[in-house]
Amino acid sequence: MQMCCILNCLPKCFHRKNMSTVLENGCAGVDTHVNGHIPYTNGNGTMNGIHNTNGNGISNGISNGISNVSNGTINGTHGVNGSGTSWEKQFLPPSLQLEDKARALKVESKLSGLVLCGATLRQVGEVFAREIENGLREKPSSLQMENTYVPELPDGTEEGVFLALDLGGTNFRVLFLELRGGQLVREDVKHYHISDELRVGPGVDLFNFLADCVQDFLRSEGMEKDELSLGFTFSFPLKQHSISSGELTTWTKSFNCEGMAGVDVAALLQRCLNERGLKVTVQVLLNDTTGTLVAGAHLDPEVAIGVILGTGSNGCYMERADRVMHWESAHERVHDVCVDIEWGAFGDNGCLNFLRTEFDNEVDRKSLLATSFTFEKYIGGKYLGDLLCSVLGGLARDGVFPAVPTWGELASAHVSMFEEENSVGEWKRTAEALCEACGGSTMSRADALVAQHVARVISNRAAQLVSVCISTILRRMERNHTSVAVDGSVFKRHPRIAKLMNKYISLLAPKHKFTLLGAEDGSGKGSALTAAIAARVAARQF
Repeated sequence: MQMCCILNCLPKCFHRKNMSTVLENGCAGVDTHVNGHIPYTNGNGTMNGIHNTNGNGISNGISNGISNVSNGTINGTHGVNGSGTSWEKQFLPPSLQLEDKARALKVESKLSGLVLCGATLRQVGEVFAREIENGLREKPSSLQMENTYVPELPDGTEEGVFLALDLGGTNFRVLFLELRGGQLVREDVKHYHISDELRVGPGVDLFNFLADCVQDFLRSEGMEKDELSLGFTFSFPLKQHSISSGELTTWTKSFNCEGMAGVDVAALLQRCLNERGLKVTVQVLLNDTTGTLVAGAHLDPEVAIGVILGTGSNGCYMERADRVMHWESAHERVHDVCVDIEWGAFGDNGCLNFLRTEFDNEVDRKSLLATSFTFEKYIGGKYLGDLLCSVLGGLARDGVFPAVPTWGELASAHVSMFEEENSVGEWKRTAEALCEACGGSTMSRADALVAQHVARVISNRAAQLVSVCISTILRRMERNHTSVAVDGSVFKRHPRIAKLMNKYISLLAPKHKFTLLGAEDGSGKGSALTAAIAARVAARQF
């Protein structure tokens, strides 16, 4: 394994010099959504009767002459596809093409640690599989593998009116949703902004503010006296005790409120609601990943995995109940249960240190929560811009880029824009953005191409690492076909990420058919559906 990795990865900037004709190069943007679906499948290349091609007649989202690796891979190792490209090298991004060949080689050498071949990704998958098993068995693991107590998915009978509270970023929402026969027939939404002071101040102040916003929303809807059930989407790691209670494990992203250790967040919200005389009951506590799974299953009954690829990243899936050790309630009748992986923290125990680069260390060091959720910092939208900034700064210090960008001036939106321009052979908007981020320094076409290449490399790695997680779960589940519900700004707005994920999952799990399904608003619609599921399950027990 290690020798294979060294041979294929260590001199990657040299081995890839003539690879651009056989590796994915200049692929088009994300295909148009059809009925909320992103029409990517492996296996037969169809979904709901829609044939999936990239415009060149190639299905599975794999472009430039690379066909499905399942026809050329032997047990996922050392396979050679029809183009003569080894399995390991099909993961490598195109090389940087500049007139100044020496400069291109220097850039590639600096970026070599960010370029992962198949052997390295297989190693990541093996570590991920071990961490999953340890987490489920409540052994030391960087994966929380939290039991969400969601025992089933929508079946089309969901009924009722529900409030939903969606907390996960600097903006949050209060929603009123009505379901009839499993269909959403009414949705009213109001957005509120959470100040910097609330996001890093006392936790009780934040929850009092949330309750104030619920009260404001109900007043505006004329429902302040109504009895309502609420689904609370709390998009932070939890230690759940039931489907309606759980303690915050750690804050992530831009939140770091004090005084929340050991506090049941659902109970705290309930107390704040009661103090305002509201007749609202917190019936369900879940995160946005679980909500995405539930919302996706409402669209497609074959959904069994939920993924968030946005500001942060996480995954969940339906696990056999007998494999889950942590239960705080009777579960004899439960066959499957949703498990929240919390893969943003994957590797926080050091098991993925072989992936870390000097750029990752800088991004982590300058983040709000250093040394935690390090895997998320490879792939989350909150960090891709900082990673781009760090790499360009390193290149500038090595004399192969004009200037060091100001920290915080490049965001994930720039990564997406650089990728979009690169895919159509443009560079001027990239140069303008770089000029602004670097304090007015003049940027040439070659400089813009270097920055686009950096964006390509870090985007490619992000897609690879998410794909490792999904493919590992697909192999674990052993289903004939699995739909993966995905939501988040990076997945929806990055022009290459969905195609890259489809390609890499196919390479990493060639025998497992899957569909990537764009699932909208898991944190809103998903929470209402989950509350309806909880009510249905409770009714069966009486």
